[in-house]
Amino acid sequence: MDVIQKELGSRKAEIRSEMELLFKINMKITDWDVPEGDDNEAANIILNILQEVLDEIKVDVAEGKYDRY
Repeated sequence: MDVIQKELGSRKAEIRSEMELLFKINMKITDWDVPEGDDNEAANIILNILQEVLDEIKVDVAEGKYDRY
């Protein structure tokens, strides 16, 4: 295991927790703004938005945008 794998492995739970927190915060904001809204629909829309961003980041990584970050 190289140094980067070890570092990120040690922070995996933290990264996962932050992603879940981002999702839950957006669910809460949506519930405040639209209390009568369909929570399942909101969850799926938020997931789609997060996935779009992850897909864009993957493209950026593949294109070398973060090679010298």
